[in-house]
Amino acid sequence: MNPLRGIVLKVVSALSFTLMSAGIKFVGQSFPTGEIVFFRSLFALLPLLLWLGLRGEIGEAVRTNNVTGHIKRSLIGGCSMFFGFAALAKLPLSDAIAIGYVSPLLAVLLAAIFLKETVQIYRWLAVCMGFTGVLVMLTPHFASSVLMTGVGSAAVTIGILFAFSGALCGAISTIEVRKLINSENTGSICFYFAVLMSGLGLSSIVLGNWVLPSASQMLILVGIGVAGGTGQILLTMSYRHADTSIIAPFEYTTMIWACVIGWFVFAELPVPAVLFGSAIIIGSGVFLVWREHHHHYAARAARKAGTSQPL
Repeated sequence: MNPLRGIVLKVVSALSFTLMSAGIKFVGQSFPTGEIVFFRSLFALLPLLLWLGLRGEIGEAVRTNNVTGHIKRSLIGGCSMFFGFAALAKLPLSDAIAIGYVSPLLAVLLAAIFLKETVQIYRWLAVCMGFTGVLVMLTPHFASSVLMTGVGSAAVTIGILFAFSGALCGAISTIEVRKLINSENTGSICFYFAVLMSGLGLSSIVLGNWVLPSASQMLILVGIGVAGGTGQILLTMSYRHADTSIIAPFEYTTMIWACVIGWFVFAELPVPAVLFGSAIIIGSGVFLVWREHHHHYAARAARKAGTSQPL
């Protein structure tokens, strides 16, 4: 276990997924959700196969001892993907991302229940601090959204339900990934998810609502897949180096990435609430890194001394 490495991998994966979400939001109104899922999953194989090829592990990725586990994870992860993509088509990007932050809280809770992970109080504190920072950042935005769209807007209500459903399925999928890690390698987990999700997305073509993308739209769809595939590799690797309860709070960095992208790409300057909320999120992450670093060395010293490990 190397918590710091796991945290770094998680933060970079958050950037990849934020870029993916921005692309999905851009084309979400032009394509059905099933078609976006197909292209996202299909083109995710590009960085995955390149990474496996450089490591000489393509053969190992195809071999598996847990087909049932891969199918179970893919079905749950597929539900999360469908719900999440549908939410992005109906809600502002920041709203959909913010509601998705329920997922890390649920992941920590489920990890404690089903994986029997010991979740120390400081990990719970870091999760709650990060979520508080997100609420601070989005308070002005939610207020203006309510004024513009109305609380009773059917589209907004459906989008919120999709986002919460996606967050729940995402938390369950996280637990399934942690289970698979015990018997499967990173390449195998990512490969079977991409292949099975491509098939699941392709099956939606029978609905007859697919749209032929233009050259520029195809480029965006390829970018969505590459960003999603890269993020998936980094995310799966992060779980090899740290417990779910350590990794989960750093999901909140996606909002920071979203603000940075908005600033530099769309000239959207962050309001004071965003800066203050970002400071809280960064503070929660720094606190968790410091506490894990201290706990790691204290535990190692305790083992050398032959005494019990500190809590």
